[in-house]
Amino acid sequence: MKGRALLAACALAASPFVSGSALAAPVEVTRFHTPESITTLARGAVAVVAAPGVDGSSLELRVWLQAVEAELAALHFGAATPGAADAVAEVRVDRETQRPERQRGPVSVGVGGSTGGWNSGVGLGVGFNLGGGPRAQVITRLVVTIRNRATGLSLWEGRADNVEREKAKAASVDQAAPRLAHALFSGFPGTSGATITVK
Repeated sequence: MKGRALLAACALAASPFVSGSALAAPVEVTRFHTPESITTLARGAVAVVAAPGVDGSSLELRVWLQAVEAELAALHFGAATPGAADAVAEVRVDRETQRPERQRGPVSVGVGGSTGGWNSGVGLGVGFNLGGGPRAQVITRLVVTIRNRATGLSLWEGRADNVEREKAKAASVDQAAPRLAHALFSGFPGTSGATITVK
């Protein structure tokens, strides 16, 4: 019984799932604007487009564009085609997966005992890897710049940064896009130059 209890304890300790592991990591948000630019922006119609140099035909980017459109609609901005809008929201998304190198070997716990009779020399060993090593992370940055369509001047700029474990559900585009977009426009227009953390 003691052996079984120890095996169960080791298996639990080796499990990568711990309380709260399903929670999404916080999002860091920074916005820039001026009182004059916000007055100019007001609540006109905004077209959401891919930023210059970004592939606007990407299916993944479409998810991010829709997330930004939904947040602007919630803020009561009108929607329009780029040629008819008062302002244009340029969207850029950078995603990178980092896989840190293992710094040292994992800690191993072994459970062993003899079997087959007195001094038979036959051993049974079971080991559990408790180290796990460093985990790959997905680093995501969402950048939105709202420009006056006629002049091209920037009226509002914001970025949202997030780091999730690669295998976490929150790292998927379907979950990351609406969450980062919502954090970015939380309390719009926000305090210019200040960085806040949105959980």
